[in-house]
Amino acid sequence: MNRRDFLAASALPLLSVAAPGLVSRAHAQPAPFDRSVIRQMARDLAAKPYKAASDKLPDNLKNIDYDRYRTIRFLPERALWRGEKLPFEAQFFHRGFFYQNKIDIFEVKNGQASRIAYQPDLFSFGDLAPPAAGVDLGFAGFRLHAPINRSDYYDEVCVFLGASYFRAVAKGQLYGLSARGLSINTGQAKGEEFPYFKTFWIEKPAPGASSIVVHALLDSESAAAAYRFTIRPGDVTVFDVEMALYPRVNLDHAGLAPLTSMFFFGPNDRKDVDDFRPSVHDSDGLAIANGRGEELWRPLHNPRDLQISSFSDLNPRGFGLMQRQRDFQAYQDLESNFERRPSLWVEPIGDWGEGSLKLLEIPTTEEVHDNIAGFWHPKAPLAAKSEHTYTYRLHWGPDTPKPSGLARFSRTGVGARGDNATIFVLDVVGDKLKSLDPKALRGLVTADKGKVQNIVTQPNPATGGWRLSFELVKEKLPVELRASLMHNNDAVSEVWVYRWTP
Repeated sequence: MNRRDFLAASALPLLSVAAPGLVSRAHAQPAPFDRSVIRQMARDLAAKPYKAASDKLPDNLKNIDYDRYRTIRFLPERALWRGEKLPFEAQFFHRGFFYQNKIDIFEVKNGQASRIAYQPDLFSFGDLAPPAAGVDLGFAGFRLHAPINRSDYYDEVCVFLGASYFRAVAKGQLYGLSARGLSINTGQAKGEEFPYFKTFWIEKPAPGASSIVVHALLDSESAAAAYRFTIRPGDVTVFDVEMALYPRVNLDHAGLAPLTSMFFFGPNDRKDVDDFRPSVHDSDGLAIANGRGEELWRPLHNPRDLQISSFSDLNPRGFGLMQRQRDFQAYQDLESNFERRPSLWVEPIGDWGEGSLKLLEIPTTEEVHDNIAGFWHPKAPLAAKSEHTYTYRLHWGPDTPKPSGLARFSRTGVGARGDNATIFVLDVVGDKLKSLDPKALRGLVTADKGKVQNIVTQPNPATGGWRLSFELVKEKLPVELRASLMHNNDAVSEVWVYRWTP
């Protein structure tokens, strides 16, 4: 399976069809609906033993491979709200391949929820035999379309598919990293638990609306949860997320606002790479705005062994997996266009208390695997039989929503310098640097072990910024490094943090 194809699996071509043949609703009577209904459902689920979702499928669909699954395509002319001249449309995914859990999807209209009925004639099946009429298979997930790039064309802007994963793009972007509703035991030796969205409710948008609301019910062995997503596509696509979590057991290793991405190699990490491309990644770093007012930049790494980094904090202001390098020359890939992949910034609303931001970097030898994970981990376990609520905002776009005036690290290069030394070359950019006395600029570098030497700070005329380089003489590994650009005794850049392992 090729990851580029996998990411494109949801981005099937949207055909232009004049006749508005809409999906059908179930014959059951609509039921009253508001957000409190889902929270009560989640409470009720958490009070009962966990019951796994149905994965029963016809034999010819259950064991198909990726290529066969891709031949099953939703018919765009059957999209929800097609022909109603609304700002959004919805299309649905068939079950099969990795996506075998049965998902129920409802349309909410005028405070009433109606289940959307599965029908084989919503899809084309290629050379696969369609299921028999009258068999209710449900769906695997859905995607939303809106005229984000052109006023006369409905592009795909987000998709909910697989476990609790979802992705989105901003104007002019391509799919890259993913978000999740919840992670449990990520990086733990006992193995990760994957909660899944079992039911969705999609509110029908008003004419001219700039946003759409999606509700979701999540379930897993250890917890149930209710979500409300308010989705606003645009130059930056924003999700306002309201979450109510109900653990069945004490959650010692819960991950809130989890993010998942891919980093294969880059200028800081090319050892044993034989590839014509300079870099291959969906994200190149973890950015953090912590509760102490610091801004940190942690370049990503493809390690030889699993690495877990922890950044302790109190009431974080934001964090995200970012794709800062936006120049095609950095990738040279005409198919993947990594320079068009979104960054994803998490903005907590309110105080999240004491905890830590976790970063997992998993070794990979191929770009088809998502090997990067980041999430907020509360310090205190989330108690069973209780309610835990969180609100946050997800910004899918080219950058953090409100960049500060601090200069930023735009590139990290790493290379060997002799038998026992490594050179680090850091590029720093920012308008603030242009107004400072260059004679007063200097680099500040520290290491928890080993020796830092030959610190050099100099202008970089190619970027209009500065370059900070230094050498590390290693004694023991790993080495934790910190660097920043100083003007006299004042920091004028964010803090570059890095764990060096060979």
